Amino acid sequence: MPRRQEVITRIARPSSHICKTCRLSLHQQRLASTATASAAHAGPIEPPPSDAALPSNTPSASLRTAYKVKASILLSRPPLITRNLTPFEKSYFLYQRRLNERLAMPFSRYFYYQKGTPGDVEWKRKIKERLTPARDIGVYNAYAKEGWNDEVLVGAKESEPEAQVDALLRDAEVEGLTGEEGQEVKKQEIEKPMPRITDADQVGDTKSLDRKLQRTLYLVVREGKDGKWWFPNDVLVGKESLHTAAERIIVQAGGMNMNTWVVGNIPLGHYIHNYGATTENQEKTEELRGEKFFFMKGRIMAGQANLADNKLGLTDFQWLAKDEIQKTLAPRDWNGVKNILSER
Repeated sequence: MPRRQEVITRIARPSSHICKTCRLSLHQQRLASTATASAAHAGPIEPPPSDAALPSNTPSASLRTAYKVKASILLSRPPLITRNLTPFEKSYFLYQRRLNERLAMPFSRYFYYQKGTPGDVEWKRKIKERLTPARDIGVYNAYAKEGWNDEVLVGAKESEPEAQVDALLRDAEVEGLTGEEGQEVKKQEIEKPMPRITDADQVGDTKSLDRKLQRTLYLVVREGKDGKWWFPNDVLVGKESLHTAAERIIVQAGGMNMNTWVVGNIPLGHYIHNYGATTENQEKTEELRGEKFFFMKGRIMAGQANLADNKLGLTDFQWLAKDEIQKTLAPRDWNGVKNILSER
């Protein structure tokens, strides 16, 4: 019996030959056993306070601030004609055409007209008036003593496009002549080009697409009877993309009578409109601080907007250029979109 107790005592006591890692492990086990025994003799543990005891002004109970995310479409009609030339450009182009007359080979008349024909007689009449084969550079003779003097003078109308068109039309007209066989040549009717200023420009019809042909026109709409003018827009629905939302807004705002194209999937820019005071959404889970508009680029190729059956509450529309949009929008809204609108 004494022998057995001695063996137990040796096992219970850590020997000096035990490594440091094993000794540390035994010490941690002894501390854990002591803590368990102390907890058994202690009193019951009080439960934590319930959620009802928390104060009502905790962060979890406050509303989350957010913005309405909206897609907006910049539907535009591109320029249909070139812009008007500056006075310098008009003078430069006329000078280049006169210089070409000086450098070109002389015109051989009998290669194009047979002698004695009505065309030959008409050619003699026209060359006597303008002194040059060119029809739109005024009275100028490139082979005369004053041929070097080909620069346009100040106030001369030869450089004006309207004067050049009139000269071409007069030259194209053929007077009544008699041919070799005595047959009378009828006067040809020349179709005149359409004017650069349309009827819609003269009457100021801002709903027409046939105006300001050398400028880009944008579709702006009025929200409500006394609402502000803005671009067509709507809130994104579900997981709707900006491209899909722009296509939907065009149909819901302007109807189906438009052939349009939404360009790309990336917006041209965005604009943040802050409210004067925060408002709660319908579910009363968020405080709305304002609206974020993401503008998509669109083109109209044919058709016209029709607000008769629109689903966005729009009452009126206009096709306006950039300078006209500045006069229509509110100053704060104009500052947010002026850099993404085309100058022409």
